[in-house]
Amino acid sequence: MTDPEFDILDELYFVTSFRDLAQKTRQPVPALENQLRGLLEQEYVKCFYPDPDTELAYEITSFGAIGRDCYYLATKAGLLAHNTR
Repeated sequence: MTDPEFDILDELYFVTSFRDLAQKTRQPVPALENQLRGLLEQEYVKCFYPDPDTELAYEITSFGAIGRDCYYLATKAGLLAHNTR
């Protein structure tokens, strides 16, 4: 797990919007999108859209269009990886 991924997971113990995540991690938006994409592919994070209660299955093709409008939450596997680092 990279340092940026660790920092992202550190903020995702509760459902968090992309905007809040960008502010808290202070990562550039394109870098944050790439990190989230990697975490989603590893199933360390799940996303919610259009509201924080509606889980959305990750799809590579649609993520770029809606990624900044989603909410994110660490999965059990993500929290385990974060806490055992």
